Amino acid sequence: MSAPPSGRGKPIEDRRQLIEYFAAGNKPRADWRLGTEHEKFGYHSATLKPLAYDGPDGIRAMLEGMTRFGWEPVTEGNNPIALLRGKANITLEPGGQFELSGAPLETLHETAAENAQHIDEVKAVAGEIGAAFVGLGFAPEWTRADMHWMPKGRYKIMREYMPKKGKLGIDMMLRTCTVQTNLDFDSEADMVKKFRVSLALQPIATALFANSPFKEGKEAGFKSYRSHIWTDTDPDRCGMLPFVFEDGFGFERYADYMLDVPMYFVYRDGKYIDASGQSFRDFLKGKLPARPGEKPTLSDWADHITTAFPEVRLKRYLEMRGADAGPLPALNALPALWVGLLYDQSSLDAAWDLVKDWTVADHDYLRAETPRTGLATMFRGRVLAELARDVVEIAHAGLRARKQIDAQGDDETIYLAPLDRAVASGQAPADELLAKWHGEWKGSFAALYRDLAY
Repeated sequence: MSAPPSGRGKPIEDRRQLIEYFAAGNKPRADWRLGTEHEKFGYHSATLKPLAYDGPDGIRAMLEGMTRFGWEPVTEGNNPIALLRGKANITLEPGGQFELSGAPLETLHETAAENAQHIDEVKAVAGEIGAAFVGLGFAPEWTRADMHWMPKGRYKIMREYMPKKGKLGIDMMLRTCTVQTNLDFDSEADMVKKFRVSLALQPIATALFANSPFKEGKEAGFKSYRSHIWTDTDPDRCGMLPFVFEDGFGFERYADYMLDVPMYFVYRDGKYIDASGQSFRDFLKGKLPARPGEKPTLSDWADHITTAFPEVRLKRYLEMRGADAGPLPALNALPALWVGLLYDQSSLDAAWDLVKDWTVADHDYLRAETPRTGLATMFRGRVLAELARDVVEIAHAGLRARKQIDAQGDDETIYLAPLDRAVASGQAPADELLAKWHGEWKGSFAALYRDLAY
């Protein structure tokens, strides 16, 4: 989730400004970067229970401890709720999930170094307070009652609104973790093609990174229960966005979509004002019930954009949102997959050839089924692992074409290793977890935390 907004700006005078906000993301290829975000669950090493915010061994202590590494605190009221260092930040999800939003970087080698440094810093602080962290898509044992809400104003508003729209929104907030990557485009046409390819292939990423087969100490019946949760969170702001594949899609059409997504809040004077269910269109007219007579600024628009949760999200870049969190190699593999597919024109064209004749029914089927059956999903007469192999091969080609070599002489394809293993075996991380849980772990989640802790 985003850190609190930093400024407001002038009122919006023209609807074109909303569209131009997205268009301002256009960048020449030389300026393209990649940003990686990943969340993780913190827990007490002794009890294996989730961390509260307060106390000498809580999330606040984690944030304060991280400042020794040059992180600057961001507060809400008297509470530190985020950290900044250069162009990177650390934020908190509603249940205390600890999230790194990495800096925009040029290569996957830099991303891998950033991820490794972050995990090392987190482990150093956590070890001192008797805590540990693990990367999974869904909390394997904890109930809603076990979780602790973080003291952030926007979460209070969302917490009260979520149950009005779906059955699993509270679980999304409290008990899920993801890894995302954010990528650039050079024009509206480039954005459209990348959006279509990445949205179509998002279920393949879900299957490859599926890492949440447990719920409250039992098998969940899904390879990615995290992904399934989004299907019953809020239909107004989640899903596969079929209009993206329609003729004429572009910045304007996405702006219209966002205008129709109900609001959560307005941020003023350091406080979140409840505007849940209200219309940004009314806000543009000065008729928002939460702020009568007031018109929004571009900062309000930027805030509002963060309250939609489709499988791919447009800001001034594209966010890939379909993957479960995982161990460190997975945190590097996710950006490697999408950079390989989207940042080389030949690979982007090849990926588009794979998906260009898929129908809305195909997209909906994959979105619904892959959380349940993962790489074993049958699609158009093929097992999904075979299609995933084709996708990963295209990513390999795209990364080879980038010719980004590290000090050891390796190119960026080394970060696809976890996906190479998955498509060769047909086994995603969730399949491996289930095998261990039924086998060597003998149904013990204590063994899971022991073996999977960062």
